[in-house]
Amino acid sequence: MAPPKTPKSARFAKGLPDRETLLKFIRESGETDKAAIARAFGLKGEDRRALRHMLNQLQDDGTLGKRGRRGLAEAGALPEVGVADVVERDTDGDLLVRLVRGEDAPLVPLAPGADVKGSAPGLGDRVLVRFVPLENGEFEARLIKRLGQSAHRILGVVRKSRREIRVEPVDRRSKDTLVLPEGEDVRDGDLVVAQVEPHGPRYGPKRGKLLETVGREDDPRAYSLIAIHAHGVPTGFSEGAEAEAEAAEAPTLAGREDLRDVPLITIDPLDARDHDDAVYAHPDDDPKNPGGWVCWVAIADVAAYVRPGSELDRIARDKGNSAYFPDRVEPMLPERLSNGLCSLREGENRACLAVRMVFGADGRKRNHRFVRGLMRSAAKLAYEQAQAAIDGAPDDKTGPLLEPVLKPLWAAYACLKKGRDARSPLAIESLERKIAISREGEIAAITPRATLDANRLIEEFMIQANVCAAETLEEKRTPLIYRIHDQPSPEKLQALGDFLGSIGMPWTKGEAPRTERFNRLLDETRDGPHADIVNEVVLRTQMQAVYSSENIGHYGLNLTKYAHFTSPIRRYADLIVHRALVTALKLGSDGLSEFDIAKMKDTAELISFAERRAMAAERDATDRYVAAFLADRVGAEFDGKITGVTRFGLFVRLAETGADGLVPVSTLGGEYFVHDDRTHALVGERTGARWPLGMSVQVRLREATPITGGLVFEMLSDPAPPDDSMPRPRLGVRGRGGGPPRPRPGRPPGIRTGRKKKMGGKRR
Repeated sequence: MAPPKTPKSARFAKGLPDRETLLKFIRESGETDKAAIARAFGLKGEDRRALRHMLNQLQDDGTLGKRGRRGLAEAGALPEVGVADVVERDTDGDLLVRLVRGEDAPLVPLAPGADVKGSAPGLGDRVLVRFVPLENGEFEARLIKRLGQSAHRILGVVRKSRREIRVEPVDRRSKDTLVLPEGEDVRDGDLVVAQVEPHGPRYGPKRGKLLETVGREDDPRAYSLIAIHAHGVPTGFSEGAEAEAEAAEAPTLAGREDLRDVPLITIDPLDARDHDDAVYAHPDDDPKNPGGWVCWVAIADVAAYVRPGSELDRIARDKGNSAYFPDRVEPMLPERLSNGLCSLREGENRACLAVRMVFGADGRKRNHRFVRGLMRSAAKLAYEQAQAAIDGAPDDKTGPLLEPVLKPLWAAYACLKKGRDARSPLAIESLERKIAISREGEIAAITPRATLDANRLIEEFMIQANVCAAETLEEKRTPLIYRIHDQPSPEKLQALGDFLGSIGMPWTKGEAPRTERFNRLLDETRDGPHADIVNEVVLRTQMQAVYSSENIGHYGLNLTKYAHFTSPIRRYADLIVHRALVTALKLGSDGLSEFDIAKMKDTAELISFAERRAMAAERDATDRYVAAFLADRVGAEFDGKITGVTRFGLFVRLAETGADGLVPVSTLGGEYFVHDDRTHALVGERTGARWPLGMSVQVRLREATPITGGLVFEMLSDPAPPDDSMPRPRLGVRGRGGGPPRPRPGRPPGIRTGRKKKMGGKRR
């Protein structure tokens, strides 16, 4: 994202503003942050601290509210794009919407006749909209997409008693329990979707209407189903889409370059269910490029099968991406394509869009060209299989490929790595856990997922192909969807500096946040006692990568031009980039449509939302499976580390499984604990004893609730002694220790396990 902008209409005097001037600036900015305000008024030193105090007061009294990634907005202010509920109709019958996370937000009319495919929204629906200012100073909401889950629907578990039938929500953040009418044909323990009745009683539980029964809470395979329904992940395909997929035909050479003699191979996770990328490399025989390499990346030509305006295209855009769960995949495309004609199967002819890249001996790309081709994969390999061959243990399949294919690939990767090292992308290590599911749907084991050179090779080849796509489309001035990643905000950098100071690590706050600076910090702490937590805090300092029709570069990869091109089977963004390349390079008549071009910005926002939705659903499903795995170990003791500190308790990650759970503050001792957000610690108000981020601890598992994915721990370790070098935190943000914890029955709080990478690739 671009940095918050100063309102053009405002002309403000330098110096600390008064309350009204500050509010006027924020109002005209729409959304802003502390750093942008300080720059606009030229504030430094004590004035910046005074500004922070003013902003805190304005937030405390409800005048200001938090808004998105930019930080601050006037209470009731509207973002450019937001998720809203359709809550009522006006006297003319027009629909009115209100922001989901904004009780103070105004009602805004939904513009009629929006040019969006799919069914029209109605009362109770949740929608993604753009808020557009009108000439009269008011706003209207323009529909981007009708979301899959209704705003007033609850996914829950039926609890039957003699008196009533209740639905308890599976979302541990929800407080609504619904009462169903007597006589409903449900059993205790059924998983159901119910809708809030709009005209229920003013007091007591809300009344609900049963919509559907989706499963049983005691079914091990229900955990993914719960996550899918809870987050509104679109499922299945229409008859029209299935019919289009079934009608697809095998590719021919017509309009394609014959690449079947190029020994391209696929290298994927062992459990990958689709194969959309293949690679090959050989030394460059051009005497002008001594020591150089030619690298091929061939990608499934999904654009040849999913045409603009088709039913397949409508559903793929609606889904945005495939969602991957421990026991299932909710694919973006029907199996006939995702696991059939668009999957680069070994020994079968497949349509592809390939890029031939030439690199110098220094690892820098010299040139590239795209071709629309027909390929035949020479082999399907797993990461571990390819790595074992390179490490001296080839099998019957990799043995014949070792000299002609695998060794050249690794040599080419060694060359590309020189360029990568010079570029210095962020080298944050992310926790990966592999969840093994038995045939009965239960977790058999949770183990670390190793990252091998084979993984890194494929990742670097894919990154370079993505760069080529963005460069080509910019050169041809063709609209595209970029993958962008903003640099960390000043507030996050300030918080990072405060934390590093608390563990004795130097961090010059005025220095630019270059990626190599973060990497140097990670290298300096890698073998020390704070390695894991520094890695975690640096990760939290980063912004989230998103899709955009406007380019600001990719900070984490340290690239100025980057677009997703390599996974069109499972990401709609890549399909749009493929169509753009077809249009720009005149490779066929199935390129970008007028709708694609006109809705490029909306599509970028839509698939960014879909990606966040899928990630949240994947995490929630994993949480539930992990809680089920640990449910029969309640009372067991575990080693772990404090990975989160809040006023209501400590989040601890277990070393054995990577599972996260909460130690409630009420179990930590007989004094008040103050949350010191500067040093990320809970500090005893009387004794000064500390529970800091990153501390190694031992805990006992008290509760594991699979239906919500919640884990509650009891702390067994002693706190760290007082640190006299640290100033005592300000009072007021504190939690009471000393009593037994009182979590809601069956719904203990908790946080996510380390996110599992998707089968088949990474999100970058």
